[in-house]
Amino acid sequence: MAIAHNLGFPPIGAGRELKRATEGYWGGKVSRDQLLRTGAELRAAHWRLQRDAGLDLVPVNDFSFYDRVLDTCAMVGAVPERYGWSGATVDLDTYFAMARGSQGKGRGGGGGRDVIAMEMTKWFDTNYHYIVPELEPGQAFRLASTKVADEFQEAKALGLSAKPVLVGPVSFLLLGKARGARVDRLELLDGLLAVYAEVLGRLTAAGATWVQLDEPTLVLDRTPEERSAFRTAYRVLSERAPGLKILLATYFDGLHDNLDTALELPVAGLHVDLVRAPAQLDALLGRWPAGRVLSLGVVDGRNIWKADLAAALAALERASGRLGVERVWVAPSCSLLHVPVDLELERKLDPELKGWLAFAKQKLGEVVVLARALRDGRRAAAAALEANARALASRRASSRIHNPAVQRRAAAVTEQDLRRAASYRERRPKQVRLPLYPTTTIGSFPQTAEVRAARRQFLDGKTTAAEYERFIQDQIERTLKIQEDLGLDVLVHGEFERNDMVEYFGEQLQGFAFTEHGWVQSYGSRYVKPPIIYGDVSRPKPMTVAWSTFAQSRTHRPVKGMLTGPVTILQWSFVRDDQPRSATALQLALAISDEVLDLERAGIRIIQIDEPALREGLPLRRAEWRGYLDWAVNAFRLATSRVQDATQIHTHMCYSEFNDVIRVIERMDADVISIENARSSSELLDAFRGYKYPNEIGPGVYDIHSPRVPDTEEIAAALERMREVLEDRQIWVNPDCGLKTRGWDETLASLRHVVEAARKLREAAAAPHPVAR
Repeated sequence: MAIAHNLGFPPIGAGRELKRATEGYWGGKVSRDQLLRTGAELRAAHWRLQRDAGLDLVPVNDFSFYDRVLDTCAMVGAVPERYGWSGATVDLDTYFAMARGSQGKGRGGGGGRDVIAMEMTKWFDTNYHYIVPELEPGQAFRLASTKVADEFQEAKALGLSAKPVLVGPVSFLLLGKARGARVDRLELLDGLLAVYAEVLGRLTAAGATWVQLDEPTLVLDRTPEERSAFRTAYRVLSERAPGLKILLATYFDGLHDNLDTALELPVAGLHVDLVRAPAQLDALLGRWPAGRVLSLGVVDGRNIWKADLAAALAALERASGRLGVERVWVAPSCSLLHVPVDLELERKLDPELKGWLAFAKQKLGEVVVLARALRDGRRAAAAALEANARALASRRASSRIHNPAVQRRAAAVTEQDLRRAASYRERRPKQVRLPLYPTTTIGSFPQTAEVRAARRQFLDGKTTAAEYERFIQDQIERTLKIQEDLGLDVLVHGEFERNDMVEYFGEQLQGFAFTEHGWVQSYGSRYVKPPIIYGDVSRPKPMTVAWSTFAQSRTHRPVKGMLTGPVTILQWSFVRDDQPRSATALQLALAISDEVLDLERAGIRIIQIDEPALREGLPLRRAEWRGYLDWAVNAFRLATSRVQDATQIHTHMCYSEFNDVIRVIERMDADVISIENARSSSELLDAFRGYKYPNEIGPGVYDIHSPRVPDTEEIAAALERMREVLEDRQIWVNPDCGLKTRGWDETLASLRHVVEAARKLREAAAAPHPVAR
């Protein structure tokens, strides 16, 4: 029969139980046993939920206290030397030190040492961040965590039919990086496979029949050597664990020119993403080997719209007609990690809009309906299929989706609307005068419990609008005074009025809807609640002008106006799927452009439009990059092109592989760009050794995602590295990202060191120094 299964479930808990437990452990308020107990309770609850929904196979080992790639590092003993790991089982504090860094105090591992965290970057084209494995020549691997087998045994004890899930060995290596000496990652494969074979052997002994190995890198452009590594890996694993059936899972794109490689692998089944790449089905059906399972991801694991069950079922029926129903499995396109847990928790959503949506729990229901219809015929699922058709028709016919005025304005955009009047070199003398190595922050300051409580009281009606406004004004005035006392050159208002850098703007734009409990994991214990873009986007009134002008009125130093850019709002929202993403980005750009002009008219002379997600949205195949980059860069230019020469435009980007697109970033024509640099060990600077970036840039000097406080010498050394590849006039001094998630003590200490390091560099700039020109 057709099997209904899932690739992964959100670990966070419907009430964000994992966040509270994990952060409580870091803060010393939750014991290790309590944290582990919370994890076990969440796993059991999620397994039962999936079984009760009707799944035939439930995924295990998809749960993580921080990140699944980090879990794999622990499993294979890929622990960098600086963490002082003993070589035994990777303990919880070493695990968290790898994720967050440590200064040898509290719970953080690191063997009592001051250690930086491992690099973190985006998981393919999602807003989820993974910990990047650190690899070195001759890297030794050994089994250092029994998590996989332990969690399978937990599920088995509950009477569940479980399918263990692991990051595949080749993807693990290809996602890793060398830190320091160069390393051929594929030369490490043999040693890594020995550990994987041991893990699979333990699963076989525990009674597992299927294991899911995620190899999403197989949908990327691959070299012949890399394709050969896949063949080697799965030949070895099939020989060393002959009693275990391997389901190789790919997602986020199609196999394309890697199809031959996938067909050659000695695996029992293959999962493919038919949401992102529906055209690959015909090629697969024409060549699929006899006796193997084909798992079809027909329910979108990345977005929250109801699936078109009739269209999905047609694809499934076509497959079963060629292969037989017993060889076709039904699943979401990818792990449901990327969507909220349960739509039933939403009590305030408009009923019509709610009827168009499906969260993780509801997507399981869609998978089960499709499997039932495939097994027993359409009549067996007729009621569900009819209800789905009605919901889709309601959405298509709804008048709330389309705004003719917005569509006319977007259609009227010309090439001239995408260009500033003067070049950077002509503009710069007219802009604000600042000292060499100007210091600033990225935008937000700590969102303390006091700030969150005040927002909650206002939303619950326990304080008036005037009282809440006065509270925010007090926070802004206090933060401006702190920045002045620290000696920062360009100030920010702190963003205390903002719940989230995307949600805040979406709440003030038409075409958006919001949830109460629609949380998804961004990284570690950082969860976000993406808005839903369901219709044409417009800006009814100014969104930030009052707060920015209030802040500027309280200081003589320049205060940046802070906005989120159109591509980031697009990428970090659940976007409508009934028009091209480029069309929605254009509408967003026009809305942000209106806000930029209002800030300028109000006297704000530095305006930062953050685009941390621009690289994230890059298609996975290089052949498709140009089309995306054209409309993404044009959206930013449209948002910023109408300002006067004297208005300085900044942008910010973080936690993606920006070296791939650094030359494209020049086309954005921002006067200043700040960009993540510290956590990746100044890897970004390599891009500037052979490429002379013309405008100004602030490569981040310290990692804000770690509680660790860098000293002045460390920051000064980072700045000296910048001076090797950038001109003094180009360099800004700033953290990697906003300070929203940090505490005040560590923030103040770090910023003092930032200002002091900039002072030292100003002195050093007067002396001769080697600069690569």
